[in-house]
Amino acid sequence: MAKTVLVTGADGFIGSHLTESLVKAGYSVRAFVLYNSFSSWGWLDHTAKDVRDALDVWAGDIRDAHRVRESAKGCDAILHLAALIAIPYSYHSPESYVETNVRGTLNVLQAARDHGVARVIHTSTSEVYGTAQFVPITEAHPLQGQSPYSATKIGADQLARSFHASFGVPVVTVRPFNTYGPRQSARAVIPTIITQLAAGNRELRLGALRPTRDFSYVEDTVCGFVSALESQAGLGEVVNLGSGFEISIGDTAKLIARLMQADAEISSEEARIRPADSEVERLWADTTKAKELFGWRPGYAGREGFERGLVKTIDWFSDPANLALYKTGIYNV
Repeated sequence: MAKTVLVTGADGFIGSHLTESLVKAGYSVRAFVLYNSFSSWGWLDHTAKDVRDALDVWAGDIRDAHRVRESAKGCDAILHLAALIAIPYSYHSPESYVETNVRGTLNVLQAARDHGVARVIHTSTSEVYGTAQFVPITEAHPLQGQSPYSATKIGADQLARSFHASFGVPVVTVRPFNTYGPRQSARAVIPTIITQLAAGNRELRLGALRPTRDFSYVEDTVCGFVSALESQAGLGEVVNLGSGFEISIGDTAKLIARLMQADAEISSEEARIRPADSEVERLWADTTKAKELFGWRPGYAGREGFERGLVKTIDWFSDPANLALYKTGIYNV
């Protein structure tokens, strides 16, 4: 088992949950966070003191090859989660996505190669599949760059594959479907729904309501990463992580409103709708490979699991201290 691990994007939504889990499991964790003048560690600032005290925090920028290379020294494994992920913002600033998602991944792969890191877990996304051509979606599904974001993630995935094939870098690509849970940005649909309702709004403003998603609770996604880290299998492979359940955005909003006992009117707002050919209409994961390689299974599977995950997510966002961290009255691009 790896002893010292570098987590890039440790300050983010999934990254902070993963970092917590690794510390509690006894790993020595080096947390790579985005440098800023406020000395903020992102969501790690909201973790328990014993978790923060156990961390070796490195502030930097994933686009800085030297800083990334230095941070990887002495690490047995790297879990690479640092990325720009907001799809609407990728329409405005595609160059920043190329620099962060493609060049940033190149920096991580090169650092792993230079230092002989024993295992690299690279983070992909279900968005690389585009609108499903068949369901459930296996890892053999064609890749379709329907947004600048997904195109850069395809590029990063192919870089990871090439470094394994060309240089023997021990890379496993984990491909989570739509992860949700406490700490998620309000640019994602589930926090958008919950924060609007928790703030007392009863006219929900969303984007397209018909597309379906396979929502995966953050605990399951984290367990998938840890399973990939601790396994000896999967080198050079791409592995889906999902719940095996699809539901439309509209039905998700209705379900959340019911769980929050809120009588809400749901509408689509033009500013929130993707360009027609860019919208991913359907996502539904086949997770057979994760079970076969890593013995991983979602604990929040199916509709029943989705509801349990939503209840925990609603409880967190409904805490006034947490809700105050979100700007519920604006559209988060």
